[in-house]
Amino acid sequence: MARIAVGGFQHETNTFAPQQATWEEFERADAWPPFLRGTEMKAGVEGFNIPIAGAIKTLTALGHEVVPLCWCAAPPSSYVTRDAYEKIAGWMIEDLTAQGPFDAVYLDVHGAMVAEHYEDGEGELMRRVRAVTGDTIPLVASLDYHTNMTPQMVQHSTAMIGYRTYPHVDMAATGSRAAELLDRLLKDRRPLYKAYRQFDFLIPLVWQCTLLEPAKGIFDLLDEIESGTGKAGAPGGSHNQGIVSVTHTPGFPPSDIAQCGPALVVYGHDKAATEAAADRLAEAVRAQEAAFAGKLYTPDEAAVEAIRLAQGARKPIVLADVQDNPGAGGTSDTVGLLRALMAHRAKGAVIGMMVDPAAAHAAAEAGEGAVLRRGIGAVVGYAGETPVEADWRVVKVGTGVFTGTGPFYGGAKFQIGPMALVTDDASGVSAVLASRRIQAADQEMFRHVGVEPTRTPILALKSTVHFRADFQPIAETILVVQSPGAHVTDPVELPYQHLRQGIRLRPLGPVRA
Repeated sequence: MARIAVGGFQHETNTFAPQQATWEEFERADAWPPFLRGTEMKAGVEGFNIPIAGAIKTLTALGHEVVPLCWCAAPPSSYVTRDAYEKIAGWMIEDLTAQGPFDAVYLDVHGAMVAEHYEDGEGELMRRVRAVTGDTIPLVASLDYHTNMTPQMVQHSTAMIGYRTYPHVDMAATGSRAAELLDRLLKDRRPLYKAYRQFDFLIPLVWQCTLLEPAKGIFDLLDEIESGTGKAGAPGGSHNQGIVSVTHTPGFPPSDIAQCGPALVVYGHDKAATEAAADRLAEAVRAQEAAFAGKLYTPDEAAVEAIRLAQGARKPIVLADVQDNPGAGGTSDTVGLLRALMAHRAKGAVIGMMVDPAAAHAAAEAGEGAVLRRGIGAVVGYAGETPVEADWRVVKVGTGVFTGTGPFYGGAKFQIGPMALVTDDASGVSAVLASRRIQAADQEMFRHVGVEPTRTPILALKSTVHFRADFQPIAETILVVQSPGAHVTDPVELPYQHLRQGIRLRPLGPVRA
């Protein structure tokens, strides 16, 4: 039995977003648990689809002593404040020092965290951990699919294991895989060779979905290389060749740091086989560069097309409001798509989640059946937007306390404050109001305020890809909408200052000068 320190510090940083991640954002609960430290952490994360829950469960089952440090996560936003970073990292290192020595360390990190004073939040955290533990014990980290994998992260970790799905339905499973690898490293006591590759083009998030090509095929190949199930003699194709683990992270483009972008790392006991496996996967990714693209609709185009398609559809027409995705730093309150649906009188259409705490509270106080003569949305006022004025009839109110049931948010215990379904009877368009930023990626968000997603003709979701896990199976078709929002879909439109020179700003796109 080994004594293993376990901790987590999760944030996906969109450096172009208007809101920063303060300590208060990490401290409170939303869909995920609040800040947890010490003994309360084990019970606090149990049952959630998050990596640390899977890691703790597996390490315990394997007979190891799990020593909890702390765990926290904040909604995607702009920079993590210096105050928040130093509080959380400081407590983690303090407990690591006080409770040591340890045989190994497991970290649940995102991989795209940028603090006010550190471009590479995770690399700096790992450096601090190594300053306490030394370089000889295993340090294994689980990574989000959208990691911007940096040389410093590769240097200070023994191994890193990334999600393989987008939508992320394998988060707890990834923590479990990381725990299994950590157990293997402790038993084998053999050093790992690392083969790290970066790519010279950015991939927009909306085209990184593993339910679609080319990402689906790339991750099928990753599984083949790691498991050794490919053609005989294929480079990097078997555990017999010493391949232990393979991770590919397509990157998080709205992070203005030097090392932003796709990367991969292969771990193995045989140097030649490990390098060959990395080259094989890298070649496959590069060969698919041109395929990372798709059709984007303007809000008006999307509204008109959705109305047309809904006339003969048996299932909902789903509109993805990808640029106002709070899961990528969006404010979840922009109104471009809402205005278009209302202008074209898309009767029966529902948009969510529209984060407007004042309007949600007003609806809850007024009660069902009341009419609110006020504006909704555009609370932050991104891109100069203003609230949508109408006579909003309060159809149903909710507490914002419920449990997720879909593949992504399944088991998540939502605590997002007052919610309401309001309808503009003149256009027949409804909006789901919420009090806290949360990605529209679970059908229960709508059912909580009386909307049955499967019977809604047009469903507009503030999400980029995660919604697909729960909504793609019920959708007739999905239209990707480019409406104003802080998660800019095309990286060419982002005003990078720190991104390294020579990288293409989109597949086959212009080069960063």
